[in-house]
Amino acid sequence: MTATTEARARRGRRGRDQQHDTRSPVPREAWTRLAACTAAAALLQLDGTVITVALPSVARGLHVANSATAVVLSAYFAAYALLLFPGGRLVDRLGARRVALLGLLVFAVGAALGAVVSSLALLSLTRVVQGVGAGLVSPAALAGAVSGFPPERRGGALGIWGASAGLANLVGPLLGGILTVAFGWRADWWALVPMALAVAWAVVLHVPRVVHEVGAEGRGSVLNRTVVAASLVAGLTFAVMIGAFYLAEQYLQKTAHYSALGASSVLVVVALFVGAAAPLAGRLVDRSGERLPTALGFVGAGVGMGVIAIPGVSITGIGAGIALVPIGLGLGMLFVPVSRAALNSIPDHSHGRVSALLSTARLGGAALGAGLAGVALSGGASASALHTALLVAAAACLLVGLPATAQFQSVTRAPAAEPSS
Repeated sequence: MTATTEARARRGRRGRDQQHDTRSPVPREAWTRLAACTAAAALLQLDGTVITVALPSVARGLHVANSATAVVLSAYFAAYALLLFPGGRLVDRLGARRVALLGLLVFAVGAALGAVVSSLALLSLTRVVQGVGAGLVSPAALAGAVSGFPPERRGGALGIWGASAGLANLVGPLLGGILTVAFGWRADWWALVPMALAVAWAVVLHVPRVVHEVGAEGRGSVLNRTVVAASLVAGLTFAVMIGAFYLAEQYLQKTAHYSALGASSVLVVVALFVGAAAPLAGRLVDRSGERLPTALGFVGAGVGMGVIAIPGVSITGIGAGIALVPIGLGLGMLFVPVSRAALNSIPDHSHGRVSALLSTARLGGAALGAGLAGVALSGGASASALHTALLVAAAACLLVGLPATAQFQSVTRAPAAEPSS
């Protein structure tokens, strides 16, 4: 009797699972579209990490002060941010595929020009060109990536999206270090050209001409409380991540006398855990909402940076190495809930504009982080400067980031059923 009851219960659970799958189908085309759009976003992330590793060599090759190279990052991020809103509107009007392809072409041209210039000023101008291309690619990539998934399944898709950022952060420093050591800093720029063309081909093959209704974006604002909170979290995350990576690269190469490849290898630990945390965050978001993973992310990153900020902790010692684990896990937890919360709070035909807003916040934060890192290094890449900067970053995570999570959902709400016709 008991066995029969248990068998019936198992059949009932299977039936409910099948019923849920029927309500929320995810076709194969959605996954291939996600892969192509994720590759486009990963290229933009890869650019930042590859170029950051090369900056000390850029300073030597172009005979400029080490702190002056921060403009190479800031110029890219500023142009990237300025083009995002026009790019987002173009996505909602013309479709993700067209805008992504245009942006990838501009990005490739900028990278090729950057590989042949002979001054820091000209290099910065080519970074502006790359930033323009990136500003078109970014909203198109995010809008296209989630377009094949129902709202309640977007956490898993965005987990893959976030893992790609971790993978880019892993591959980028290693690739940048190898290219810089073996061929010089110009090779880092040349490598971006075929990558952009390969991603463009993937977009042609797998992203349809129309991923949502185009030309129908509303005239009103897409801002709401959730989108504002998500933008704040996104900007803070990138300010902390880019600023910390820049400072660490400069300290390890200039003060600790690591090679470009050696310094990159140290930071690989962070990238590994960023990538590992994103899929976990995706599953957690789909199960319990955005608030919990966001809070866990800020606590992990804040505590980890706070530990390294303690004056007695050696930046190249085992204590700092252990602290890199919660930093990586924490940063990895922050990508998915931000994107899902913002995208699920507005209609699909406005995803281009909201994607642009999120990317604007991220790039504005990255430009701010790189700029503040340059200021922190103006007195030299000392351990004291790095300790102070990490203490500020830890305080921002715990005192600014955590309160912003209150605007996110604590539980997942299924989308309302559409009335039957």
